[in-house]
Amino acid sequence: MQRSNDVYIVGIGQTEVGELWDVSLRRLATRALDAARQDAGSIQPQAIFVGNMLGANASRQANLGALVAEYAGLAGKAEGYTAEAAEASGGAAIYLAYNAIRSGMVGIAAVVGVEKVTDVVGAGIENRLLSTGLDSDFEASEGLTLVGQASLLLQRYLYENQFPREALAHFPMIAHSNALNNPRAMYRRAIDINSYRNAREDTGAFNQFDVAPNADGAAALILTSQQFLPPGLGHTPIRLLSSAYNTDRLALHDRPDPLFFQAAAVSVQQALLKAGLMLSDLDFFEYSDNTTLHALLSLEAAGFARRGEGWKLASDGSLTLDGSLPVATMGGHKARGFPLGASAVYQVVEACLQLRGEAGANQIAHARCGMTQSLAASASAAATQILSV
Repeated sequence: MQRSNDVYIVGIGQTEVGELWDVSLRRLATRALDAARQDAGSIQPQAIFVGNMLGANASRQANLGALVAEYAGLAGKAEGYTAEAAEASGGAAIYLAYNAIRSGMVGIAAVVGVEKVTDVVGAGIENRLLSTGLDSDFEASEGLTLVGQASLLLQRYLYENQFPREALAHFPMIAHSNALNNPRAMYRRAIDINSYRNAREDTGAFNQFDVAPNADGAAALILTSQQFLPPGLGHTPIRLLSSAYNTDRLALHDRPDPLFFQAAAVSVQQALLKAGLMLSDLDFFEYSDNTTLHALLSLEAAGFARRGEGWKLASDGSLTLDGSLPVATMGGHKARGFPLGASAVYQVVEACLQLRGEAGANQIAHARCGMTQSLAASASAAATQILSV
C-alpha cells in the first residue's frame, strides 16, 4: 500500500573509492551529487544533508552543508546541513532526510556522503583523527584506536566461543570476491584461504584482511515523496520503506555486554517495525564490515544468527551472492573501500542498484527488498535502512 508521504529514492550517484589525492573534498561531493541529480531527471533538491566524519579535522573544513550547496550551484536555493555520527554519519544524514520528507517539511532532498582521508598522511589518521569516534577521556587518551578496540573484542569473542580462527577468513573472501565486478571498488582482486593465512598481522587478533581500508569517496541520493516523483524517470523509483537510528554508550566499559551491539539490534528492530516486515522478507544485507569483528557481531545483533554463531554463516555459504543472505554485494567496506562517513550512502546506492536490476554480474536474482546498516566505532551509533521496489 502506497501513502502520500512514502519516501522514494529517484537518483543515485557515486565516485570511485580509493586514494584520490588530486580531488578535493568539495569536488568529490559535487561529482556524486551531480550524478545523482542527473539520474533523477535533474530535479532540484530543497535541502541537502551531508554525512561526513573527518572534514573539520582532516580537511580543516566545517559547514559542509553550505559548501556543497554552493559548489553544486544551489546556494540560496537549497538548505544545507551536516550530519556527524563518526563512521555512521552518512546513515544519520539519510535518517534526517527521510524524516524531513515524511514530515512534509521537504519535498525533494539530497543526501551526500563524502570523505577525504588522504588530506592527512601517516599515523595521524588512525591515532589522532579516527580515535575521535571513541570516548576521548577514557579510551582515546589512553592510546586506544578504533581497530585496536575491535581487535580486543575479537580476542574476547574467540575466547568465549572457541571456534577455528580461520573460519573468519570467509568474511573478507566473500567481500573481495564480490568486489571483482564493481568498477568503483578499491580492491578488485579475490583472495583465498592461503592469502588469508599468509597475510601480515595488522593489530592484535587481526591481520590485514580483517580491516577495511580507509579511503576517499563520495556517494549521493535524491529522495522525494510520491507527490514530487519526476515523470519519465527511466528507471524504477526505489522505496525507502524505513530508516532507523539508535545510539549506545560510547565507552565500552560502560556497556553491560561489549560483545552485543545493542544499538545495531535496536535500529534493526525499529526499521523492521516501521516497514512492517520480518527478517525473512529481506533478500540481502549490506552490513558494516568495518572489521571482521563488526561483520559477525552485526549478523548476531540483527538476529540472523544466535549469539556466538555469526561466524557460521560465512562458513556455510549463506552469505555469498547465491546464498540465503547475500552480504557486501559490491565488495562491502572491506573490498570496495571504507570512506568512513560516506560509507552508508554507498551502501544505499549499491542496494538501489540491486533493486533496480543494475548490479551486473553481482545481481541477486529476484531481489525485491534489502537492508543496509552503518555502524560508528564499536556500534556506538547505528543507522539502518530498509529498501524495496
